[in-house]
Amino acid sequence: MTAAALDYDAWIRTFDAGSESGPAVPGLRLVCFPHAGGSASFYFPYAKLLRPGIEVLAVQYPGRQDRRGEPCLDTIDALADRAAEVLRVRHPHERLAFFGHSMGAAVAFETARRLEHGPGPRVLRLFASGRRAPSVFRPEFVHRKDDDGLVAELQALSGTHPALLTDPELRALVLPTIRSDYRAIETYRCAPGASVACPVTVLIGDADPRVSEADARPWEEHTRGGCDLRVLPGGHFYLEQQRDAVVAGLRTALREHL
Repeated sequence: MTAAALDYDAWIRTFDAGSESGPAVPGLRLVCFPHAGGSASFYFPYAKLLRPGIEVLAVQYPGRQDRRGEPCLDTIDALADRAAEVLRVRHPHERLAFFGHSMGAAVAFETARRLEHGPGPRVLRLFASGRRAPSVFRPEFVHRKDDDGLVAELQALSGTHPALLTDPELRALVLPTIRSDYRAIETYRCAPGASVACPVTVLIGDADPRVSEADARPWEEHTRGGCDLRVLPGGHFYLEQQRDAVVAGLRTALREHL
C-alpha cells in the first residue's frame, strides 16, 4: 500500500456514524477545506444537513486535534500537494465538489488545479467562501505578531472560541498551529493566470472585515467554467449563522449532479 493510501484516513474525515438520514448517494462528495486554525470537525453540522444526497469529506490538516503531534505544513502549495495526492488514491474516477472557507478556499483552489493534471477525480464545482480572489494581493503579517497580536486578529474575526484564547494552556496548544496557517496563507502567491476548469461559486458575508465584494469578484478571472457571487448576512464566519442558506445554495448549485 502506498504512503498516500495510508495517509488518507489521517487527511480525510467522514461523518457517517449516527447519521439519522442514512448514507449519502455514492459518487457525489463535497470535500471541505478548513480555515486557518480550523479542523475537519468544523464541517460536522454541514455533513448532517447535506444528507441525503451529498457526503461531506472534511480535510484534516496536520498539527491539530488528533494530528496535533505532526508538524504543520506552512505553505498552501504543500497542503494542496498532499490533499491532491490522497484524493487521487482513494477517489481516482469519482465526481467531487470542493468547498473551502478563508485559507481553505486557497487550498481548495490549488488542490483543484493539481487534479486537472494527470489521472484523478473530476472537480465539478469549487465553492470559495470568505476569501478574496487569489490574484488580489494584500500584504499581511499576522503570523509575525506576538501571541497577543495573533489573539487580537482571531477576536476580530470571531471564529475562535473565547476559552481557547484566554486559557494559557489552551493558547499554548493552539497558537503555534494558527500561526503556521497564517504563515501559509499570508505567503501564498498564485501563479499568474492560474485558473480551474470547473465553475466557481463565491460566498462572502456582507460585514466581513477582511473580504469585500471588490475583493471577491476577481475570482471570475480564475475559472474557465463561469463564476457567481453570493453575499450573505454576517461577518467572516457568516456560515455559522447562515447554515440553512448555505446548504440551500450548495444543493441548488449541485442539483444537476445529484
